[in-house]
Amino acid sequence: MVNYSNYSDPDLVLLLKEGDRNAFAEIYHRYKLILHHHAWNKTRNDVEAQDVIQEIFSNLWVKREAIQIESNLSGYLYSSVRNHILNLFARKQLQQKYIDSIRDYSQNGTSITDHKVRESMLVEVIEKEIATLPPRVREVFELSRKQHLSHKQIAEIMGTTEQTVKKQMSNALKHLRKKIGFLPYLYLLWMLKH
Repeated sequence: MVNYSNYSDPDLVLLLKEGDRNAFAEIYHRYKLILHHHAWNKTRNDVEAQDVIQEIFSNLWVKREAIQIESNLSGYLYSSVRNHILNLFARKQLQQKYIDSIRDYSQNGTSITDHKVRESMLVEVIEKEIATLPPRVREVFELSRKQHLSHKQIAEIMGTTEQTVKKQMSNALKHLRKKIGFLPYLYLLWMLKH
């Protein structure tokens, strides 16, 4: 049996890109503790740190063929953790603003103008996240939610199966829920139905 602990990081990356699960496992075991510690130092929350590490390694596996590691593996992983945490903080800030605006409105009857401005800001964030979806997924999402087409109609337009359309819609909604948080996600669902 091959001992992957003897492989260098560049060798493991090459094997990872070829789909070698043992190389991935070695990368995971080599870096999980130090990355977890790094994430915990930034979040001061063990559950969030674990979630960050799980997401980083999940993305590493899913995107293994397309990943371009310019300098070194550890630098790439540290940057991934940092960027993920920055996105997490930004989502929390957006969620808190949304919660505060709802609380303010319920307590003070905030003006409609303020509500419209906040709604406009939220719509802008949602549209920005929709724009980051892969082209086919974004097209399916927009045909479904903006043009109100059925999965069958979308499948016919795009020359694919209804099952593929359902999967792409599911992926789009998961991506948006993860990127914009739960409360704005509920607002997105409500907004797109009206």
